[in-house]
Amino acid sequence: MKECIPMASQKTKFTVGLFLAGGLVFAIVVIIWLGMSRFFEKGRYYVTYFDESVQGLNVDSPVKYRGVFIGRVEGIAVAPDSKLIQVVLKIESGQSIDRNIVAQLKSVGITGSMFVELDRKKAGEPDQSPRLNFPSKYPIVASRPSEIGELISGINDVLDQIKSLDLQGIAEQVKSTLATIDQKVSQANVKRISDRIEASLSRVNYILDNQRWNQILESVDQGLRSFDTLVTDADSSLDRVDNAIVRVDGIVIENKKTIKAAIDDFKLAMQRANDLLLRGSALVSDTDESISNLMHPLVIVAHNLETASINLNQIMETLADQPSQLLFGEPPVPRKVDSQNANR
Repeated sequence: MKECIPMASQKTKFTVGLFLAGGLVFAIVVIIWLGMSRFFEKGRYYVTYFDESVQGLNVDSPVKYRGVFIGRVEGIAVAPDSKLIQVVLKIESGQSIDRNIVAQLKSVGITGSMFVELDRKKAGEPDQSPRLNFPSKYPIVASRPSEIGELISGINDVLDQIKSLDLQGIAEQVKSTLATIDQKVSQANVKRISDRIEASLSRVNYILDNQRWNQILESVDQGLRSFDTLVTDADSSLDRVDNAIVRVDGIVIENKKTIKAAIDDFKLAMQRANDLLLRGSALVSDTDESISNLMHPLVIVAHNLETASINLNQIMETLADQPSQLLFGEPPVPRKVDSQNANR
């Protein structure tokens, strides 16, 4: 029994030692695998340069294209010119970076961590990348200042413009202007101006007196009433004129037939005379006997023309002496026309 105890103890120790050795070897293999796996990852390398602080940007920081992870930061160092910061990018997504891509530093919330954001240049956007005077091992990606850097740069520009102002000269001009104003005020006759202002206010108060305004309003009211009376009288006069025009139109309509009959008789006589003259001129070339036979109708026509002319003269004289006969006269008695003369 005493001999079995040492044998079991040695076996246990060997098992424990073997387990520890295996665990140590496994840990070493895992560490080596995790470290070496980076060297087997596929990717393309690019480099970009920033002319600002990259505080918060570390190796293995993400590289994103419009928010999508495409790689990581491979290395950060000072550029050969000892001014710029060199950032090596490893693009693992297989995406190619052309000249239209621009890199910019972005912060992650309020933690202070930074990452590299890639995006395409906007149309007409100038190239804000720093100028390089040394060769580069990897293809260069254009860069632009971060949003905080642009804000600080804008503030610096404003401060530079403020510093460029001649504040001392402006202050002296303001002092000179104030001194001139003070001198002009002291030279001005303030008392006289005050008296004029008081006189003007007194006139305004006189104009704005209630009693005076009441008189003006009463005068305006009387004028309006007179105007209303005038308008009423004018309306009555217009009504009377309209009635007179209606009456004249009625009188003209009543005597229209008489006037028309006289004009028709005159036209008929002229037409007959014209017909007879045409016939006479046509028969002049015939025999003297035909001419003698036509003399009688011509005499009758001439007599009718003379009678019509006398009648028209009488009508004209009557109208000239008594124009009211044209409106109030009675129609003439119809004439009896000789049928034999008419047939001839």
